[in-house]
Amino acid sequence: MARKTNVKRVEPQKANLKVVKDNAVKTTAYNDINLKKWKEYDHVKTDTLWEFSSRLKQGGHTNEYHGNFIPQIAQQLYERYTKKNDIVLDLFFGSGTSGIEAINMGRRCIGVELKEELAEQVSEKFTPKQLVTDVNIISADSASQLAKEKIQARLDIMGREKAQLLILHPPYDDIIKFSDRKEDLSNCDSTEKFYDLFKQVAQNGYDLLEDGRFAALIIGDKYAESQIISLGFECQERMKQLGFIHKATIVKDMQGNERAKGKTANLWRYRALAMGFNIFKHEYIMIFQKNEKLMRKHLRML
Repeated sequence: MARKTNVKRVEPQKANLKVVKDNAVKTTAYNDINLKKWKEYDHVKTDTLWEFSSRLKQGGHTNEYHGNFIPQIAQQLYERYTKKNDIVLDLFFGSGTSGIEAINMGRRCIGVELKEELAEQVSEKFTPKQLVTDVNIISADSASQLAKEKIQARLDIMGREKAQLLILHPPYDDIIKFSDRKEDLSNCDSTEKFYDLFKQVAQNGYDLLEDGRFAALIIGDKYAESQIISLGFECQERMKQLGFIHKATIVKDMQGNERAKGKTANLWRYRALAMGFNIFKHEYIMIFQKNEKLMRKHLRML
């Protein structure tokens, strides 16, 4: 059984979207960073190149599942774009990295996972109390209306109308097959179908995200048919079509993500030399904001 994660429960608070100011504290509407002491937050990354020497393995994290992003990404996103007790909505929950780090950092999380057996397995990483108060795991198709209704019901129980941060970490098209189910984005008949299904998931995320709050898309590109397929930028465009404002594109090195090296790495190096391409060492973290007022203004100008 996976190791339990135990963190003291923080009681829910109502969302406060006003800038808080007093003699000692000045925060934004979307995080707890004290801007009057901004020099003390040098651990919070604000540049567009993120490098981590290895994957964090403390705090209940493991690397037993293909495709899970490293916990340091969640740490950075949570501190930058959430407040204590905010709700993170992860529509590709996978091995539960976003939920584990929510517990560790005093946030809450709703995770949607397509594979029921994986959802059950991941639930063992949390205590029964945490699964009631802090982490809700839903087994459903994230692109479906049913998933949207289930998420809304969980939000109501958790005392919020919407989520405060959206995380989207889809499969990188068909690079790794996660299941044989037709709803699985890694099992699409074509890359265009992948884009269509991703957009449906992102639409649900947009609808369930609080206005003014942020979304993070974690994705890489792929190489197929002797050319680069720019999954990241294609998905970025589809999020913009839904109304998201694009705030940043971060390049993250992938050296903390590997599960196999040695002969496999040598094989890819040989192929690169033989076929004229370069080996991917990066993925993207694309930051968006739901800003309905700004989007309406933009549409009026078109």
